[in-house]
Amino acid sequence: MKETWRNLKRVYSYGKEFKKYLIFEIIGSLIGVVIGVVLPIFIAKQLVHFTNGVWEEVIYITLILLGINVISRINHFFIRKSCQILRRGIIKNVQVVAGKEMLKIEQNDIDSHSSGLFIQRLVNDTYTMPAIFTVGMGYLEGVIANIGVFVAIFIINKTIFLYYLLVSIILTILHLIKVRKYNEKDKTYRNQSEKVAGLTGELVRGSRDIKMLNAKNSFMVELEQNIDKQNQDCFNMRNVDMNYNLVIEVLTGVFEFILVLLLILLIKNNQITIAIGIVLFTYRDKVMIDLMDKIGKLLTEIKSFNLSCNRVFSIIKSKDFKKEQFGKKHLEEVKGNLSFKNVNFEYVEGNLVLKDLSFEIKAKETIGFVGKSGAGKTTIFSLLCKLYNANSGSILIENEDINELDEDSIRGNITIINQNPYIFNMSIKDNLKLVKEDLTDKEIEEACRVACLDSFIENLPQKYDTVVGEGGVTLSGGQKQRLAIARAFVQKTKIILFDEATSALDNETQHMIQQAINNLKNEYTILIIAHRLTTIVNCDKIMLLDNGKLNAIGTHKELLKTNKIYKKLYENELIEND
Repeated sequence: MKETWRNLKRVYSYGKEFKKYLIFEIIGSLIGVVIGVVLPIFIAKQLVHFTNGVWEEVIYITLILLGINVISRINHFFIRKSCQILRRGIIKNVQVVAGKEMLKIEQNDIDSHSSGLFIQRLVNDTYTMPAIFTVGMGYLEGVIANIGVFVAIFIINKTIFLYYLLVSIILTILHLIKVRKYNEKDKTYRNQSEKVAGLTGELVRGSRDIKMLNAKNSFMVELEQNIDKQNQDCFNMRNVDMNYNLVIEVLTGVFEFILVLLLILLIKNNQITIAIGIVLFTYRDKVMIDLMDKIGKLLTEIKSFNLSCNRVFSIIKSKDFKKEQFGKKHLEEVKGNLSFKNVNFEYVEGNLVLKDLSFEIKAKETIGFVGKSGAGKTTIFSLLCKLYNANSGSILIENEDINELDEDSIRGNITIINQNPYIFNMSIKDNLKLVKEDLTDKEIEEACRVACLDSFIENLPQKYDTVVGEGGVTLSGGQKQRLAIARAFVQKTKIILFDEATSALDNETQHMIQQAINNLKNEYTILIIAHRLTTIVNCDKIMLLDNGKLNAIGTHKELLKTNKIYKKLYENELIEND
């Protein structure tokens, strides 16, 4: 009960702006409860004092019942309408907040979990949570209203009241056991559903790679096994419901048989009339079926509500997922000075990727990073953007430790262009407006011109309004990278990071992009991770990384003369180009 109350307050906090609709719903539910309680009592009293053959009384009772029925239907209409407005508002607010909080989770935690986990919680669980204010409220109203039936039975006959009370206690206990076991299975089912959702997402996003790797069969075997387990978990959950329902239904049949015998005995002893006996028998559905059904559904709704809340709030407010931590210091002006001091970092404990790394970069310098795969080049960029936190040492921007800086001071002044940029399922124009909402058409065209993408776009039927598909699936690798470069130019940050951004470009386009990068020199601090060393030959400095350590620093010409590793990398590239 304590958990439910806590979660109710949490969820309500996301629907405060819709408070009036909750009030309408509560008032409507109270009216429904009053009708549900008073009506059977009223009928019971009329039956006890009813005078046979008086048609005026029959007409009077019938008109009252008709009026109550009309009021009840109108009342339920307004309850449903208020419920939907309240539910829609809560779902939206919870999903928006959960989405924002998910983006605050440390990248390590995101990397170590399936995307299905976050999708299920942000979509399905957030949709389930506010149902407690709608469906749950309806069940609660039904439970309270059925209390009126018990009062009516008590007024008519005390013996039958005690029998119904005993039966309701037995059936309630069975419902409680069923709900507890059902929800244990439900938790397992939801966890497995997260895995299936994650694999399904990978099936869509990775369809090209699956086809080209000829891995359709093996991937589908994995997916099929997880779907089978999901369906089995669902069956186990439903099986609990079916098994207990069978027991409850059989017992209900036995209790009904005993009820008939008891009513016959009371009629035979002249304690009740046949008419009263028939009325008491008709109440059995309310007591044995309807009341227990609503109690069971209410308890199931509460359990489902708490489970969904715990899953969603584990993203919003929980220690289950670590949140990114930023400082409070804000840099009013960033020129582009950077430095690493004795930085150590490991993705997996015991396996250092960067080892006591130190270097300094001055504002408006263009620096190249080279080294074998796994040397730690991309990791430097990730640490600089604070996607991950260094295990030790310090990273400075304008001589300020990034752990002391607020998020905007870091990410608002750094643009990163990855080797595999993510392009959103939007138009080309909207992909660029993501980084600057008030972007003009002229700025968009200029950014695309600089990124050597303008001629390609002009040949598209819908030009800049062309939707590129999820992950930019309709674009080639080079086109995606050029769109990412245009997106970076739009940001106009003081620090620009190129993580092998030209690796998928043909020689002609690479030359154009190289010229664009050269045009930025002496205006921005530019860091370039290069797969092709020809990309960085004109850099002010080149840093050679080897096994997580800084092996050498110098210009292209200096390193060719003084460093055997760099010279070998360059010679191998020349051989490959030939």
